[in-house]
Amino acid sequence: MPVRVESSTPSQDLGQDSSAGHPPPPSCSLLSAGRAFSGTQNVSSLQKDEAWKVNVRIQGIDNDHGYLCGTMEALNVPLADTPVVTFWEGELVDGRNYTFFTGKWEATPEDDIRHWLKFQSFTPLLSQVEADGGKNLDLSNYPYIFMRWKEQYFVNVGIDCGLTIAGFYYVCFSCSDGSINGFYYDPNSSPYQKLELKCIPGGTAGFTFSSYQLS
Repeated sequence: MPVRVESSTPSQDLGQDSSAGHPPPPSCSLLSAGRAFSGTQNVSSLQKDEAWKVNVRIQGIDNDHGYLCGTMEALNVPLADTPVVTFWEGELVDGRNYTFFTGKWEATPEDDIRHWLKFQSFTPLLSQVEADGGKNLDLSNYPYIFMRWKEQYFVNVGIDCGLTIAGFYYVCFSCSDGSINGFYYDPNSSPYQKLELKCIPGGTAGFTFSSYQLS
């Protein structure tokens, strides 16, 4: 949720053609409903260096359909008087429900490749992804899970809060330690804003969200 530069209206099409015969990505206990993560998002621009503390909670996950959702809370946001909470929905890249090619949200295949290559764990998959988006990859035993997270709405502030949720995150999740790395993509925002999160032991221990009503 970077500082708003210019609003745009992303596509709301959340589906892609499914490919039969592909197992879902690995089921990981560290990526499950109720799990909490904490870290930072670097929102630096040419004018200044800046990082926000970020908390994320997984609200639900459906591996069979490549879907997950959650909340993201950004603290110490300069333009906000309170922590800013958003609700997001995600796509699990599994070659069956979703491939590495986004196909919406103003992201071209070239944009996709540039961002996925920011993750070292993606490099072994590059040639196959360039060929067909990864439709024929078997990621069921891969030690990393690739996702896209798209913020859908602000939970506790209005759309005039000075921030934008027009873009989305390319996300890589480590099944071994639950760490999350991501890069925000929005043509109207500073490029490659990095999200770095660590899994909080014991699920939600370590911080608590305020009570917000999800509509």
